[in-house]
Amino acid sequence: MNCEEAVAYYHSLERFGIRPGLERIEALCHRLGDPQNKLRCVHVAGTNGKGSTCTEIASVLTKAGYQTGLYTSPYVLDFRERIRLNGDMIAPEDLSHVTETVSREIRTLSEQGITVTEFEAITAAAFLFYAETGCDVVVLETGLGGRFDATNIIESPICSVITSVSLDHMKILGDTIEQIATEKCGIIKQGRPVVTAATQRSAVLETIRREAAAHAAVLRIAEPDKFFIQNEDISGSDVLFRDIALRIPFPGRHQIDNTALAVSVVEILRENGFSITDRQLAEGLRSAWIPARIETISRSPLVILDGSHNDGSTSALADTLRRYLSGKRILAVMGMMADKDCAAALDHLLPLFSKVICVTPSNPRSMAAEEFRLLVSSRGVAAQSVPSPIEGVRIALAQADAFDAIVVCGSLYLAADVRSELIRIMHKQ
Repeated sequence: MNCEEAVAYYHSLERFGIRPGLERIEALCHRLGDPQNKLRCVHVAGTNGKGSTCTEIASVLTKAGYQTGLYTSPYVLDFRERIRLNGDMIAPEDLSHVTETVSREIRTLSEQGITVTEFEAITAAAFLFYAETGCDVVVLETGLGGRFDATNIIESPICSVITSVSLDHMKILGDTIEQIATEKCGIIKQGRPVVTAATQRSAVLETIRREAAAHAAVLRIAEPDKFFIQNEDISGSDVLFRDIALRIPFPGRHQIDNTALAVSVVEILRENGFSITDRQLAEGLRSAWIPARIETISRSPLVILDGSHNDGSTSALADTLRRYLSGKRILAVMGMMADKDCAAALDHLLPLFSKVICVTPSNPRSMAAEEFRLLVSSRGVAAQSVPSPIEGVRIALAQADAFDAIVVCGSLYLAADVRSELIRIMHKQ
């Protein structure tokens, strides 16, 4: 099995969809020797900010000299982004190796009537890889929810982290913010500390307090207002925290919330015997990077790529654009999944856009470009539909002189469709 065949194997399991419950991942990992029990983990759940927070924590640990795993989802450009070691994607041969082992055990389970899902298989492969490579610590991002998420079979994390919680995946997680927060809090373990931010909605924070108390877990509240902004622009922020100068390479005030969480986790790691200097903290934060998180692809013309796709993240994108591009003419290339709250996303973003080129991201769940155009036009914003994301980007770039900025947003699938082409075009100019 080569790397391409390994990726194809995981995608072949996609047909089994999302199925709550831990019994399948438990059975699979048990056949693999329970690799998850050999790992020390920082476990992160939430609706928004998980990727940024996880990346910052892992980057700091790597700068401090620890063998650091980072497990995230979804990926933007390369499947191997999901399983990283010391900042690097899992090597093709390592992915092939663990996939062969995992697929063999999945076949055995299938013969017993146990059907493993795609996310469960990838999670088991990541656990196996990190155990075999002798990771000192793994920063582990949940896929969906928390309580029944496949990552939640770990027994006792160093700490649990709940990032910003908002309404998303309501058909699976619940109809109210309290229900969703309760599902996210499912990663809180008995007697292990939990970190969240003071900026959570009051109902969410109350839920986290209740769940932490029920598990005798010390709750640490990160305080973003202790991070004093020295300078900020569309590329990030320079802040001062306890006389430590920190560079946050992700733009937007919401990223200060995520960094506050990451710094609180570093403090807990130090209390648990990890040696992390203030210099390593600063270096780790500065070098953190994720594609398509309000990513500046080009400055002339200004082209920004973002994977925001739900209420919380599109609100954060809107806040960032309003803060740094106020009064500017913005041309958007936008496409979304039909099962997302498109109305909320448009509420946040359309007041900032002068025109929208509506496209169809390459995913079966995508809303058709023309249907999306009708939604945009009904709100009084000029729009045209171009089904192909690549063609939509090319049309936008051809009109760049008439606008101050181009923003490509609405879906991580859209970001994956166009990022390489955007970079190729910009580098040719």
